[in-house]
Amino acid sequence: MHYTILDCYTDEASGLGVPPYLGTYPRYIYGKLRKEGHQVSYLTIDDLRLWKKYGGIKKDPSVKEKTNILIYNTTKNDAKEIITKTKVLIVLIGVQVPGKYLTALPGTLKEVTALLKDVKTKKILTGPAILGTQLEGGKFAEKIDPDIFDETVDYNYSFEKLEEFITESAEILDQIPDKRVIEIETGRGCKVGKCSFCTEPLKNCFLNRKKESVVKEAEEFYRRGARHFRIGKQADFYASDSPIEMLKEIRERCPEIETLHIDNVNPNSVISKTGEGITKAIVKYCTSGNVAAFGIESFDPEVVKANLLNTSPSTALKAIKIINKYGAERGENGLPKFLPGINIIFGLLNETKQTHQKNMEALQQILEEGLLLRRINIRQVAVMPGTYIEKMGGVKYLKKNKQYYWKWRNDIRQKIDYPLLQRLLPIGTVLNNVYTEMYDGKTTFCRQMGTYPLVIGVKGRLPLKEKISVKIIDYMLRSIVAEVVE
Repeated sequence: MHYTILDCYTDEASGLGVPPYLGTYPRYIYGKLRKEGHQVSYLTIDDLRLWKKYGGIKKDPSVKEKTNILIYNTTKNDAKEIITKTKVLIVLIGVQVPGKYLTALPGTLKEVTALLKDVKTKKILTGPAILGTQLEGGKFAEKIDPDIFDETVDYNYSFEKLEEFITESAEILDQIPDKRVIEIETGRGCKVGKCSFCTEPLKNCFLNRKKESVVKEAEEFYRRGARHFRIGKQADFYASDSPIEMLKEIRERCPEIETLHIDNVNPNSVISKTGEGITKAIVKYCTSGNVAAFGIESFDPEVVKANLLNTSPSTALKAIKIINKYGAERGENGLPKFLPGINIIFGLLNETKQTHQKNMEALQQILEEGLLLRRINIRQVAVMPGTYIEKMGGVKYLKKNKQYYWKWRNDIRQKIDYPLLQRLLPIGTVLNNVYTEMYDGKTTFCRQMGTYPLVIGVKGRLPLKEKISVKIIDYMLRSIVAEVVE
């Protein structure tokens, strides 16, 4: 039977599947179906848009236009041709941690419903959208239209089951023309499992994947040509099965790997007895520009308590200092080897004007102590069905304080982000392994591959999808201006 996977991209607290990332969901489904002997095609929402909105024609942008990110991440397949002969269309949707994306825009249920309304093949909806999806913070989840989808299925294969089709899963790369960061899953659920807004405990009980399986999957995708990896899709990398040995073995078996990063980290694990050793191993075996994504969410003790958050302000500061101690050294690509990243959420339970003041005080302390942060992510909470925040107040505080959010965000960007960026990358710093990605008028925007890469603006329209080196010449609030190093 001919199945087609339509990847509308996923973004969760535990994992990312928005290009240049290739998430776990499409790979797992692809591998399972191929193992069963089916013909399987892979399409992206970009392929569907190209067919339905643009008549299958891609146009080069003029010097005054932006690159069209709606159709940037097309596959080698033709959506009209593929879907016409497809027996079952598996539609993968789900953004639960909304963000901003440079060269991709995830498909929403509303958009996909409209594009697929005249497609007669059997349609199955899967992915995080089953538990709720919303491309913007501060809103309730989108509703699923039962008239469009014939079934709603959770393709959540056990770690033991994955072993049966890891090899077949890697075949999906044959249908994708561009480089992808392969997100490798190391665990599910959360040891703490209480944060008011998080859906991870609703989806899975805490379970670690065996180290051998993680290494095997990375090795298989490496054999197929992948060179960029993030070992993540979990709540806390430090709690993974044998994390030090895992990273060591991946580097040994994938000698020409270009990117090896991790994702989420619980600050409590960093300051634990084993935390120092794991931190040292991450610095040793991973590539530069690596980020420990700390889900701190708020430095206000009242908000921490009300939302059952797992990190106190004092714990957060201790963890930031430990990672700076070992990871602040500059690496081969020009960035520090390993730094913390902080997540701040607006709209949590018991948020007041004093919450912003406490956030600013903590961030200012980090700045004054000469510490580095790779980035500060700020978003409005997305209220998902079944979460504690939905039961205890929903968007009450978000609506109450919405008038202040732009000012609060701007305070952090102007007073914290900007000086931190100057400290992170002094004028004249050279960054290597930078890929040209898109145009905005006469500027080319570039990034390194990896976790939370910096956006780099370079004057002129350079050839896209090429690797260059650049030198820092100026700063924006969260990005940098550079010139090409010949």
